[in-house]
Amino acid sequence: MDVARTIAELREFHAKLKRPIGLVPTMGNLHEGHLNLVACSTEVSASTIATIFVNPLQFGPNEDFASYPRMLDDDAARLQSLGVDVLFAPTDDEMYPKGRENHTSVVVHTLTKTLCGASRPTHFDGVTTVVAKLFNICQAQVAFFGEKDWQQLTVIKQMVRQLDMPIQIEGVPTHRHEDGLAMSSRNQYLTTEERSVAPKLYETLSDLASRAQNDEVDLRELERDGSERLTLAGFSPDYIAIRDQNTLQETTGFTRELRVFGAAYLGKARLIDNVPVGDPV
Repeated sequence: MDVARTIAELREFHAKLKRPIGLVPTMGNLHEGHLNLVACSTEVSASTIATIFVNPLQFGPNEDFASYPRMLDDDAARLQSLGVDVLFAPTDDEMYPKGRENHTSVVVHTLTKTLCGASRPTHFDGVTTVVAKLFNICQAQVAFFGEKDWQQLTVIKQMVRQLDMPIQIEGVPTHRHEDGLAMSSRNQYLTTEERSVAPKLYETLSDLASRAQNDEVDLRELERDGSERLTLAGFSPDYIAIRDQNTLQETTGFTRELRVFGAAYLGKARLIDNVPVGDPV
């Protein structure tokens, strides 16, 4: 596996890669969910580029940018064992040579104002900016993102569609622990006691998704019930929302495009998850 720390190095390695090229963007601190994305890429792509970059633009002023785990050597070894062809691991200065404040931004409107975007108002502008840069730098034909971050996946798909970017976006189902907790780099912030409680987020969303299949159910009442259940379990809910999975907007009743979204703090960890709603009962 080649390791590129600069854009120039990446492009030198890129010229030798077979097409089609798959891309797996990450912030490192890799878990099995990330590695599943890599496996999906290596299965269908002739070459795979993985990126590791803790992007400062997508962290708010009181978030965990400084403390976010950085373990490049360990991550690189795992990626190499899975057959990644090139690892791109740039520095902040390489990605933002004019500084963070003076960098051109890519903004997707409407989709970024709700759910996680409501409580993290600058987050998705940072995501779309860095992802657009990585698409331009890596020149892959397909990129893989996990469905746990469904809003992020939806935002990136819209960016690609509206800016006519020549890349296919593939969503990969959420990778879970045996007890249902969605795999996340931030799960390591959980204490032993909190880790035993954490699966209740998925449990609650799954229950709401089942109940939302009834045409006569009040979806806003279900949201309130879910928030109350999480509070009683020890979470500090950010939101519980039942939305159209394509527009991320509220609906008044059942449609086949509904999805239940949740974000909640448990100790130092902010956990997010989502569950699709099935056919009505």
